[in-house]
Amino acid sequence: MFPSMSNLIISTIVFFVAAWFANRYLDEQGIPKGMTRGVLVFVLASLASWGAGEMVDWTQVKIGGPQAAAQGPGDLSQLLKAAGQPQP
Repeated sequence: MFPSMSNLIISTIVFFVAAWFANRYLDEQGIPKGMTRGVLVFVLASLASWGAGEMVDWTQVKIGGPQAAAQGPGDLSQLLKAAGQPQP
Protein backbone atom coordinates (compact mmCIF):
# COMPACT_ATOMS: atom_id res chain seq x y z
CA MET A 1 0.00 0.00 0.00
CA PHE A 2 1.30 3.43 -0.88
CA PRO A 3 1.39 6.08 1.84
CA SER A 4 -1.03 8.94 1.57
CA MET A 5 -0.03 12.58 1.33
CA SER A 6 -1.21 13.26 4.89
CA ASN A 7 0.99 10.38 6.10
CA LEU A 8 4.03 11.93 4.40
CA ILE A 9 3.38 15.41 5.78
CA ILE A 10 2.66 14.34 9.36
CA SER A 11 5.59 11.89 9.43
CA THR A 12 7.98 14.60 8.25
CA ILE A 13 6.77 17.07 10.87
CA VAL A 14 6.98 14.44 13.63
CA PHE A 15 10.53 13.52 12.56
CA PHE A 16 11.84 17.07 12.97
CA VAL A 17 9.96 17.67 16.23
CA ALA A 18 11.21 14.38 17.71
CA ALA A 19 14.78 15.13 16.61
CA TRP A 20 14.60 18.58 18.22
CA PHE A 21 13.26 17.17 21.52
CA ALA A 22 15.84 14.34 21.54
CA ASN A 23 18.69 16.81 20.96
CA ARG A 24 17.36 19.08 23.69
CA TYR A 25 17.06 16.19 26.15
CA LEU A 26 20.57 14.94 25.40
CA ASP A 27 21.93 18.48 25.83
CA GLU A 28 20.30 18.68 29.26
CA GLN A 29 21.88 15.34 30.20
CA GLY A 30 25.32 16.67 29.24
CA ILE A 31 25.99 14.07 26.54
CA PRO A 32 28.57 15.45 24.10
CA LYS A 33 27.74 15.81 20.42
CA GLY A 34 29.24 13.17 18.19
CA MET A 35 28.46 10.47 15.69
CA THR A 36 26.90 8.08 18.23
CA ARG A 37 24.60 10.76 19.55
CA GLY A 38 23.64 11.77 16.00
CA VAL A 39 22.76 8.19 15.11
CA LEU A 40 20.75 7.84 18.33
CA VAL A 41 18.77 11.00 17.56
CA PHE A 42 18.18 9.83 13.98
CA VAL A 43 16.95 6.40 15.08
CA LEU A 44 14.64 7.83 17.75
CA ALA A 45 13.20 10.43 15.37
CA SER A 46 12.76 7.80 12.65
CA LEU A 47 10.87 5.48 15.01
CA ALA A 48 8.62 8.32 16.13
CA SER A 49 8.01 9.32 12.51
CA TRP A 50 7.23 5.74 11.47
CA GLY A 51 4.82 5.35 14.40
CA ALA A 52 3.02 8.57 13.51
CA GLY A 53 2.71 7.44 9.89
CA GLU A 54 1.26 4.10 10.95
CA MET A 55 -1.25 5.89 13.17
CA VAL A 56 -2.31 8.11 10.26
CA ASP A 57 -2.82 5.07 8.04
CA TRP A 58 -4.73 3.27 10.78
CA THR A 59 -7.07 6.21 11.36
CA GLN A 60 -7.69 6.59 7.62
CA VAL A 61 -8.66 2.92 7.35
CA LYS A 62 -10.94 3.21 10.40
CA ILE A 63 -12.63 6.36 9.06
CA GLY A 64 -12.78 5.71 5.32
CA GLY A 65 -12.32 1.96 4.98
CA PRO A 66 -9.50 0.18 3.16
CA GLN A 67 -8.21 1.79 -0.02
CA ALA A 68 -8.45 -0.01 -3.36
CA ALA A 69 -5.26 -1.71 -4.49
CA ALA A 70 -3.59 -0.73 -7.74
CA GLN A 71 -4.67 -2.67 -10.79
CA GLY A 72 -2.29 -5.22 -12.26
CA PRO A 73 -1.94 -6.12 -15.95
CA GLY A 74 -4.39 -9.03 -15.57
CA ASP A 75 -7.05 -6.67 -14.28
CA LEU A 76 -6.74 -4.49 -17.41
CA SER A 77 -7.40 -7.38 -19.78
CA GLN A 78 -10.45 -8.41 -17.77
CA LEU A 79 -11.68 -4.82 -17.82
CA LEU A 80 -11.23 -4.58 -21.60
CA LYS A 81 -13.03 -7.90 -22.08
CA ALA A 82 -15.95 -6.72 -19.94
CA ALA A 83 -16.12 -3.45 -21.92
CA GLY A 84 -16.12 -5.33 -25.23
CA GLN A 85 -12.87 -3.76 -26.45
CA PRO A 86 -10.26 -5.72 -28.42
CA GLN A 87 -7.33 -6.81 -26.27
CA PRO A 88 -3.78 -5.73 -27.15
